[in-house]
Amino acid sequence: MNYDGQMLYSATESERVTFYKKTYTHVAIAILAFILVETLLIQLIPESVIYGMISSKWIWIAILGAFWLISSFTDKLAFSESQSTQYLGLGLFVLIEAIIFLPMIYIALSISNGANIIQQAAIVTLAMFAGLSAIVFFTNKDFSFLRSALIIGGFVSIGLIIAGAIFGFDLGLWFSVGMVVLASGGILYQTSQLKNDFATDQYVGAALKLFASVMLLFWYVLRIFMSRKD
Repeated sequence: MNYDGQMLYSATESERVTFYKKTYTHVAIAILAFILVETLLIQLIPESVIYGMISSKWIWIAILGAFWLISSFTDKLAFSESQSTQYLGLGLFVLIEAIIFLPMIYIALSISNGANIIQQAAIVTLAMFAGLSAIVFFTNKDFSFLRSALIIGGFVSIGLIIAGAIFGFDLGLWFSVGMVVLASGGILYQTSQLKNDFATDQYVGAALKLFASVMLLFWYVLRIFMSRKD
């Protein structure tokens, strides 16, 4: 990506601190917005529509494909020169994340002690995110070496998800565990990249990247917690 603003690695200590504060504040706002939007969707969307999203393998694959396309679009918006466009990109991404999560959250709420399961998964996710972020900031280690492994792991996981949807087999607990590892690696990588690949005015885009990694982690942590009730 090409930036017109001052790169973070050449900024003053004060400017870097301001960037980090703004970035993580926006991540927090995005998480809160996700909770609000998800709550509204659960209340407003009929149950038949929610289950209809996962009633057919082709519908779900189409939804995942649309998610990938829209994610790429919102990512570009979040790195626009216009701040209002940046916020539009982040807002749209929060919305599509809420839509993607809708069936699983609805199913989780329908099982015994479902609300507590979601809460526990959220706490574990946020604790892991905080811990992984602390590793990067306190060790000053460069995790850019994870990029190739994350790309390969991402393509393999997408292939397995599509194959599972088409042929109707359950990817199981260990796949979720593997995806938690992959998402954790993504958080380490994205946090490390904050120091090298972003300009001081790119905090909205940086927040979108981190929010995406947090939501991927939450998805599979929640799946693991839900599998304990099967």
